[in-house]
Amino acid sequence: MQGKIHKYFDPHISVFSIHCHHSTHPHSNPLHFSFKHNTPIKQSIHISAKSPTMSTLQGLQKIKIVTNKKYQKNGLKSYVYLLQKWGFQPTQPGPYVQLNKASESGHQGLLSKIGGKSATPRTLVKKLDAYSSQTSEVPAEDQQNDALYLCPVKIGTPAQTLMLDFDTGSADLWVWSNQLPAATQTSGKKAGHVIYDATKSSTFKASSGSTWKISYGDSSSASGTVGTDNVILGNLKIKGQSIELAKNISTQFASGVGDGLLGLAFGAINTVEPKAVKTPVENMIAQQDIPESAELFTAKLGSWRDANEPDKGEGFYTFGYIDKPTVAASGQEIYYTPVDSSQGFWTIDSASTVVNGKAVSQAGNTAIMDTGTTLALVSDAVCEAVYGAIKDAKYDQQNQGWVYPSDTTVDQLPDVTIAIGDKQFVIQKEDLGFADVGNGTVYGGIQSRGDMTFDILGDTVLKGIYAIFDQGNKQFGAVQRPEKYQNITPAA
Repeated sequence: MQGKIHKYFDPHISVFSIHCHHSTHPHSNPLHFSFKHNTPIKQSIHISAKSPTMSTLQGLQKIKIVTNKKYQKNGLKSYVYLLQKWGFQPTQPGPYVQLNKASESGHQGLLSKIGGKSATPRTLVKKLDAYSSQTSEVPAEDQQNDALYLCPVKIGTPAQTLMLDFDTGSADLWVWSNQLPAATQTSGKKAGHVIYDATKSSTFKASSGSTWKISYGDSSSASGTVGTDNVILGNLKIKGQSIELAKNISTQFASGVGDGLLGLAFGAINTVEPKAVKTPVENMIAQQDIPESAELFTAKLGSWRDANEPDKGEGFYTFGYIDKPTVAASGQEIYYTPVDSSQGFWTIDSASTVVNGKAVSQAGNTAIMDTGTTLALVSDAVCEAVYGAIKDAKYDQQNQGWVYPSDTTVDQLPDVTIAIGDKQFVIQKEDLGFADVGNGTVYGGIQSRGDMTFDILGDTVLKGIYAIFDQGNKQFGAVQRPEKYQNITPAA
């Protein structure tokens, strides 16, 4: 579709008319639109929309998020997972600590990607007890290796449907594959995994010489070969998408319910060697699968706690469009803030947090928006402000995190907002508690970022908003998700 915008001058209002015809059918009936704009335009602008037909764009649809019913919330295990994933040094006492030495498996946290080659290698170890100087390897069972949210993705011809973890903190699309050892495939199928079989897809092509490896700690890793195939998200088909096929997978990693991961970060952190590959969103844009005006995806993370809310707590992703009813339900305009993608992540400015009306200001502070992180990792100053506002909350050294009494009522929980760009967004009170510790306390959803100089805003924050990841315009958008009720019932 092509068109030209013409301005008819008015000293206060710019009025435009657009004359459009389909680029492949120049003699088709033209379409005429007119609209007003309150900013004067100095010149006419030629628009040439990209090639998707209207029927293709109308085929875009929500991808429903399926909550993993087998996911077992555990505060300490989730924190250990994040210590491994990011590689930060804890600034609060506890059983886990990073040693400044290279890992035997070669694992490095994501901080190494941000710090570059000069970053000091770190290895997470466990103290024999909280006060001991003796350490040991971190047992595989000490960290969370499962995903709370999964989405159906179709791969190949005919399509094979796998349940994948959508992760804005990663840029790899990897799956369980028939290259895994027979014993792993057998146990995986018994556990309910779908294993992608490239030999059964007529559109699969092997990528000779390419390999990949990801790890979330010494005992949690996956690696293998690379190929290309068609990938369908909703009704949107990405042709020739690079797929990383698992040939080896650690036992603990295999215990998770998901069939792999779909990375939604920027391609700079893709792990394929010798040459990185494009992410699904990068290919959507390159192949013009989504409109030029909407080179984006959105995320609405639901929660069982919101079953009584108007949206029934349902979650979804969209690609190529913003769900208007969700925005309308918020009663707000979408707020956008610039994204710094130079390190491969969705990094935004976040210079303050407000607790019960008192601001904790951190000039120059930034945050990574990460659907692959369950908690919100913030500075110790913010943690102290949040938990200082909850009666009898304390730092639990054994569980290496902040906790508060299980019998704390909604009225006793503080009002907490955090800056996304220059606007404050509410962290729902029901999300201030992450998991029951089992000793009369609740492990908080906000925890220390250790020695990182930026925040990681995961599900604790994202569940309270409708998030727009606008890759084309390098910006992050959000509206507050309305909540009529605060359900702080402990998870079963």
